[in-house]
Amino acid sequence: MSILSSISRDLRAALDRDPAARGALEVILTYPGFHALQFHRLAHWLHRERVPLAPRLISHLSRSLTGIEIHPGATIGEGLFIDHGMGVVIGETAELGEDCHLYQGVTLGGTSTLRTKRHPTLGRNVTVGANASVIGAVNVGENVRIGAGSVVVTSVPPNATVVGVPGHIVAFQNPVDSTIERLPDPEWDRIEQLERRIRELEDKVEELSRQPAVTE
Repeated sequence: MSILSSISRDLRAALDRDPAARGALEVILTYPGFHALQFHRLAHWLHRERVPLAPRLISHLSRSLTGIEIHPGATIGEGLFIDHGMGVVIGETAELGEDCHLYQGVTLGGTSTLRTKRHPTLGRNVTVGANASVIGAVNVGENVRIGAGSVVVTSVPPNATVVGVPGHIVAFQNPVDSTIERLPDPEWDRIEQLERRIRELEDKVEELSRQPAVTE
């Protein structure tokens, strides 16, 4: 795919997924996620050509201007949309499939100090919520949704919804009709039981407070 086609795909991704976007010119001039991707294209090309130092200088400049840190070695598919973007970090060996969506504060980080594959691989059409982290050389399947603030440290199958710390699967999306199948969540069920019990006790206290005081 040509550079112009890639830029056009970036613009379409922003316009399609951000209801606040009013036009291509607005995206080009004011969207830091769009700017960071263009810097990365140049830095990644230089990185693959084994040009010394320049790729890191470009990514450093990009981080200074956009608040988004993408290592030149990261492999990013077409159609990525970085929403807001401040604080996003994408590590050296991270791989992102097409049409992914990252919100602000997302970290695609590593856990190893070895010069090996140590960052996540995301399939196509993966959404990672604000301030979520995906850590280590884990595989996240296509169409996965990762909730805000979650920490994912194990691989995730396609079409799953993941929330929590550590992240756990709470639902699957049917790829045919997009229906959501909720999975049992013992922790959430217990929280709901406690909330119901608290409401019952509050009602009982209120009922007792309305009763007239007993006098001798």
